[in-house]
Amino acid sequence: MSFPLSVLDLAPVAPGETVTDSIAASVALAQCAEQHGYTRVWYAEHHNMPAIASSATSVLIAHVGARTSTIRLGAGGVMLPNHSPLVIAEQFGTLEAMYPGRIDLGVGRAPGSDQQAMHAMRTDPRAGDRFPQDVLELQAYLAGESRVPGVQAFPGSGSHVPLYVLGSSTFGAQLAAALGLPYAHASHFAPQALRAAVELYRRDFRPSEQLDAPHVIAGANVVAADTTASAREQFEVLRRRRAALLFGRGRDLTEQETDLLLESAAGQQVDAMLTHSAVGTPAEVREQLVDFRRYADADELIVGHSSPALEGRLRSTVLLAEAVQSVGRATVHA
Repeated sequence: MSFPLSVLDLAPVAPGETVTDSIAASVALAQCAEQHGYTRVWYAEHHNMPAIASSATSVLIAHVGARTSTIRLGAGGVMLPNHSPLVIAEQFGTLEAMYPGRIDLGVGRAPGSDQQAMHAMRTDPRAGDRFPQDVLELQAYLAGESRVPGVQAFPGSGSHVPLYVLGSSTFGAQLAAALGLPYAHASHFAPQALRAAVELYRRDFRPSEQLDAPHVIAGANVVAADTTASAREQFEVLRRRRAALLFGRGRDLTEQETDLLLESAAGQQVDAMLTHSAVGTPAEVREQLVDFRRYADADELIVGHSSPALEGRLRSTVLLAEAVQSVGRATVHA
């Protein structure tokens, strides 16, 4: 590809589908991405969300890893305040032992859930304040240089699973720069601080054993289809489902209720979240992503193929890969 492309899979559970269906779809998507040259597939930790099946991130990675062979797999990310660094080092050390050289570990400081779910998980509301120290502790376990006397991660010690810091503000960018780690910005749903965060990260980056130069990954939503009309129709379904998920208060909304929601301030908020979305034919989506990559000053894009049905997500995955690869071939032959 002319620039690295990766996939963010939220393991969506569509209306009328089961979690089993969702997991099978995640396997099919990863296999398709592997076949068409994507760099990695990441799964995000969420809780108390019936429409998302990626809460047990490491378990899903293990399942998909057994059904793929080369593509990198990882968390995008593990919400570290919900876990002890030792447990995450053990989990991802196990994954690295199972699939050597294929595992990534992205970490974030958000809870990935609401207040009630945080309480149910026994998450300390102040745990996010320890995020920098927890990242350092996790990094040390994976390097075999534990900061906790008498405690090592088995498996995990010396595995050197690469860490990525996720963020939606300048906080994560600042931490990634200070530690010399790659930075992934959640611009697929939190676009506001993208440019400021990337600028700070590149300016303040300090080389480390893992990384000698800055590496920025930026997220975008993608719906590529054979026609512009089809892509826009699929994107509208995403927009409506996103509004219902975020503002429907757990209820199944009617079409009329969703219309009213989208006409309100909540609808404006949904549209703001979806700012960085590429929708259209392969050529249209390619150009939108080229522009976005330039805007984000990103080394790599991670895209959520957002078609409502698996067939559409697979088609979008293939069309985008072919469109980006065609640019690379044209450049070589020019």
